[in-house]
Amino acid sequence: MPLPQPASACYAAPMFGTLALLALALSPAAQAQDGPEVSEVDAIACRLSVPDYNGFALSLDDVAKARHWKRVASTNAFLSEYELPADILVAGSHRTRRIAFSANAILAILDVADPAEIARGENIENQMDPAPLIAELAGPDGKHRAEAEAAVKFRKFLGERILKDETEPADGEAFRMHMTVARSISNVTSHPGKTLYGCSYRMEMLDKDGKPL
Repeated sequence: MPLPQPASACYAAPMFGTLALLALALSPAAQAQDGPEVSEVDAIACRLSVPDYNGFALSLDDVAKARHWKRVASTNAFLSEYELPADILVAGSHRTRRIAFSANAILAILDVADPAEIARGENIENQMDPAPLIAELAGPDGKHRAEAEAAVKFRKFLGERILKDETEPADGEAFRMHMTVARSISNVTSHPGKTLYGCSYRMEMLDKDGKPL
């Protein structure tokens, strides 16, 4: 199952910009909203179309300045992190002032040590569950269970649930755009004790036969 991919800061990569502009140009579905009009809460809640999110992401520098976001230095080169001037409410009842952007996702950084607490309510499973590795290290009789548990110091969580999967136009054109919107929940070693909760907005160019370009 494809999962959100990390990328360097601020969506400045030429490939991202090219694909985003192509998505905006080729998608008849959406008269994409201007970046400054898009709510970060709506983006995190997966309420946007892919073109709308791309317009928001491409305007990130202007949006951050207009909304008085403060850039946060991070040891994680794959996340662009910001501190907001006020709390936002996400995932039902969780408040935060920290958000981050990766290659195709916006993420709220929550003070939740175990991502599974939120993932259960979202029907999202951990695609990197360490349980099989721990069981193997523990041995067939479980004799070394304590040592195995201690050896796996970081319990990685990475999961998603696809909310929207569409291709536009449906057929009959030389080129099409495959777009998916997915709820994303994860954790990373650079942010111990935190859960990254957000939404990924992915796009892929297809040829007339529906094959990725």
